[in-house]
Amino acid sequence: QVQLVESGGGLVQPGGSLRLSCAVSGSFFKIYTMGWYRQAPGKQREYVAIITSGGSTNYADSVKGRFTISRDNAKNTVYLQMNSLKPEDTAVYYCNADIRTVVGSRGGYWGQGTQVTVSS
Repeated sequence: QVQLVESGGGLVQPGGSLRLSCAVSGSFFKIYTMGWYRQAPGKQREYVAIITSGGSTNYADSVKGRFTISRDNAKNTVYLQMNSLKPEDTAVYYCNADIRTVVGSRGGYWGQGTQVTVSS
């Protein structure tokens, strides 16, 4: 059973920073691309950033230059450093990972989400 557990969300003032973490646990063979998505109230879930197993990154235009995605393969953990936060960044942030399990299947797994609220 593979689990993704996010942490690090909270309430922050505009212009502030937060760092999200997502740790993968359970029985798996390999973690490929990892990423972050978010869903604001009344809106569809949207892409934020991804990082490949080799460290290549890609960002949504809305967060480019403000957010940084990174990963620690030894800890099976992906991070999202969020700087210069804006009220429109308020959302539930979800971690996603493309994982091959020990039984050979491969697919996308989601965390439970962590709330980020940007407000004065």
